Amino acid sequence: MNILRIHCSPRGRESESYRLGERIVGLLRARHPDARVVDRPLAQGTIAHVDDGYADALGGHGAPRDPAGSLADSDRLIQELEAADCVVIATPMHNYTVPSSLKAWLDHIVRIHRTFISTPDGKVGTLRDRPVYIAVSSGGRYSGESARQPDFLTPYLTAILNTVGLFDIRFFSVQGAALGPEALAEARRQAERALAEAFALAAAA
Repeated sequence: MNILRIHCSPRGRESESYRLGERIVGLLRARHPDARVVDRPLAQGTIAHVDDGYADALGGHGAPRDPAGSLADSDRLIQELEAADCVVIATPMHNYTVPSSLKAWLDHIVRIHRTFISTPDGKVGTLRDRPVYIAVSSGGRYSGESARQPDFLTPYLTAILNTVGLFDIRFFSVQGAALGPEALAEARRQAERALAEAFALAAAA
């Protein structure tokens, strides 16, 4: 089993999103002890934004002038995704949505004629579906009765991953991380209960 782990918090391994993602990876490895984990850190500019060659090629304006440009990066990232049996995305919520580093990765892997095709009925993904576990951390609360901010992250990631054929998407979150130690401790407990329930149900299925 191959697990692709994507993490994009600028706080790296000290972040709540990484911690939650690591917990998910641990649960997956408990079920699949021989699983191989491929790490793809994004926060420190490890993936450049798409360049003009990428835009020209996708827009039908010819081959990119630089064969080692971002179109080549896109090929590598898509192949990495295709090789994964499941994906774990650990991300903070920045300004109600995904960080720019995660958006850069998505711009590389959501690619017409490669991971989706356009039809008269809309876009159709070409990737094989597989489980995608998304670990989200946020300073405030964006769901439930205590929500005080909008959530553009969840619907956006759902729509964009659906575009390439990924529909088995499961969200877990630690919300209210900036609201004090007690709020953070309770958010962690809620996340742990959600994980225990999800993985227990999966094991029973």
